Formats: sequence, structure tokens, C-alpha cells
Amino acid sequence: MTAADPASPLPYTDTKPVGHADFYFAVNATFRFILRHHGEEALRKYWRDFGDSYHKPVSEQWRGRGMPGVAEYWRAFFKAEPGAEVEVHESADEVRLEVKTCPAIKHLRGHQREIVPEFCQHCYFVNEAIAEPAEMTVRVCGGNGSCTQRFLKRTVDAPPQNLEDIATAS
Repeated sequence: MTAADPASPLPYTDTKPVGHADFYFAVNATFRFILRHHGEEALRKYWRDFGDSYHKPVSEQWRGRGMPGVAEYWRAFFKAEPGAEVEVHESADEVRLEVKTCPAIKHLRGHQREIVPEFCQHCYFVNEAIAEPAEMTVRVCGGNGSCTQRFLKRTVDAPPQNLEDIATAS
């Protein structure tokens, strides 16, 4: 992988305009392995560490650009995700993703894969780890193929994430 294009909202470069959906098989299998062999807390730690380390450039971009940077990132991200149907809504204090079709869940279901029940929680744990250094937080509601993800400034009074608001994947 080469260095990211500074004009791109994504922290990496790729020569293809859309990713390969079979990557979702590896993601699901990785989650399953960690969960079975190390437990739920280890899986959550993996997600947080992934958000903290791999996505550090995203966090830095969000810190510098604020909500416009968050919206720009998600538009570019989902444009490159095969099968995604997502609307990105931006205001001064919030970016809201309306995920109509989650590309990962769609692909895993389409290939009759058993989906890790906690799969959708990764969107909260990874994104919260990205958002925190940028003085933001995230709330996820729904899942199992469609959800709403709200990226908020930490100054907005938001109740803590209730993991029961995130649907079990199947």
C-alpha cells in the first residue's frame, strides 16, 4: 500500500474504485475466532485498538476538519464499499449515517455465512475509538443490515451507548 493522497478523505490508497466484498468473510471469521478463543471483552478490545491505531489518521482528520471531515470520510468510505446504500446527513453538531443496506451483512447473508451475533457492535467500538481523540462520540441504533450511526460533538448531551440498541446480527 502506498501513502495516502492528501486530498483524499480516506487514510489509504487503492488502485480500484470499489473494494472486494470477500474481505467481509475474513472480517467475520476474525471476529468469530477472537470471540471463541478469547471472549467478548477481548473482541471489544480488538475493535477499540483497531480504531485507535489503524484509524488514527481518520481521527486526526476529524479533529482538524470537524463535522465536514466526518461527512466527507463516510461519503468516500461507502462509495468504495460494494453494495452499500447509505445516506450521509451533516449539520454543525452531528453527522448522521442512515445505513439502508450494510454491505458486509448483505454479502455475508448472500453467501449463507453464519454472522457473528455481535458483528454490528464493531461499528460502535471502532468508531468511538476514532471519534474520542477528535472530541466526538458516536451512537449506533439498529443493525443486522440497516442502522443509524450518529457522530456528535462531545459537547452535545448524549446518553451513553446502550449496546441493546444495536441489533444482534443473523
